[in-house]
Amino acid sequence: MSAPRERSESALVEAARAGSGEALESLLERHEARLYRFARRLCRHREDAEDVLQESLLAAARGIRSFRGAAAVSTWLYTIARSFCIKKRRRSVFAPTEVSLDTEAAGAARGVASPSRRPDEALEARHLEAALERAIGALDRPYREVLLLRDVEGLSAAEVAGITGLSVPAVKTRLHRARGRLREALAPLMAPRGEAATRPAPGCPDIVRLFSRHLEGDISARTCASMEQHLAGCAHCRASCDSLKQVLRTCRTAPEPEVPAELQEKVRRAVHALVSGRRDVTRRARV
Repeated sequence: MSAPRERSESALVEAARAGSGEALESLLERHEARLYRFARRLCRHREDAEDVLQESLLAAARGIRSFRGAAAVSTWLYTIARSFCIKKRRRSVFAPTEVSLDTEAAGAARGVASPSRRPDEALEARHLEAALERAIGALDRPYREVLLLRDVEGLSAAEVAGITGLSVPAVKTRLHRARGRLREALAPLMAPRGEAATRPAPGCPDIVRLFSRHLEGDISARTCASMEQHLAGCAHCRASCDSLKQVLRTCRTAPEPEVPAELQEKVRRAVHALVSGRRDVTRRARV
């Protein structure tokens, strides 16, 4: 029999639903880093994110037998984590404002510079990654969560709609606005050195929103051709599209925060205790 880490996700789900504690722990371990990243950026505070990760994984462990695979495991887990983040926010709405993750996020970014980059390129990338964290954190939660799920975690618009309870058009509307605000915040860092910022011409369309809609497959071939023709002759709009591409590329490649070892161990102990408790109940029922 193959080791849990080598088994497919569907095989792990099947084994976990049948009562295998080893399969359950391996399944949750596969997703904990991405779930922690999502919670860190949605909740905005490390302590809250750690609570959300633990609560989410334990909730998943308790509910694994009722999981029928109508959605991907990751989508199911993001739905659980989002719910806990919202509850955490409601409970702390009157609490004093805490220190944000900006400084810590910047520190994490400093630790993962690509060895293939020149020192100046690595420094610029770290500045951009830190600025990205600040810009994401500055978004209102409804915009932040759709951007995180779609552009950071890589879910489809339909999957994001399933998690948030929104319609697909509503998800895309929020996504276009979030992308535009993120690009606007980061544009000064992405302009070529020594090059003055170009200004839109009177007839320029809302090119960032139009390009974002293009990325979602929501503009016609005729509109796409018209957009390409406009970009060929407009330096401002071409630069705006290029900067949005860079923002989204940075979203996809931003470093994952490492799950603290003590938190990992705490979650494993809790899951193990839950599985052991189930076995004891089953054993007593058979007797």
